[in-house]
Amino acid sequence: MTSRAFEDFPAGAEFDLGTHRVVKDEIMAFARAFDPQPFHLDEEAGRTSLLGGLAASGWYTCSILMRMTYDALLYNTRSLGSPGVDRVKWGRPVLAGDILKARMHIVSARISKSRPDMGIALCRFEMHNQRDELVLVQETSLLVERRGSA
Repeated sequence: MTSRAFEDFPAGAEFDLGTHRVVKDEIMAFARAFDPQPFHLDEEAGRTSLLGGLAASGWYTCSILMRMTYDALLYNTRSLGSPGVDRVKWGRPVLAGDILKARMHIVSARISKSRPDMGIALCRFEMHNQRDELVLVQETSLLVERRGSA
């Protein structure tokens, strides 16, 4: 398969990023390393919190989305990175055992004025759990090499 270039990400395009099962041990390992709040580390603390169970850090949820995006698209895309994340919104807690599904929507796409060999795609990611509840919205720009510029 030929790698995807900017021209493969037109405004209005949507991409299915697949699914991911959230595992208790991974929630806790991430929390121990990066977000050691009790409701991310201890099942009882999670149950008695506002989150209602052992909950993944929102940052871990973002990391899951990154992995899903790489596995579904970026491994085979002429990606040049991203200038940053514009928006992150956590809608519902992500709990151990949840099955997450994600989609990427291209909101807009334009050729860079300063680097015409690349394009900039504004992407909106949405992640839902198995109950179709929105758990994450993220908006970011993706820098992608244009076809024929390699």
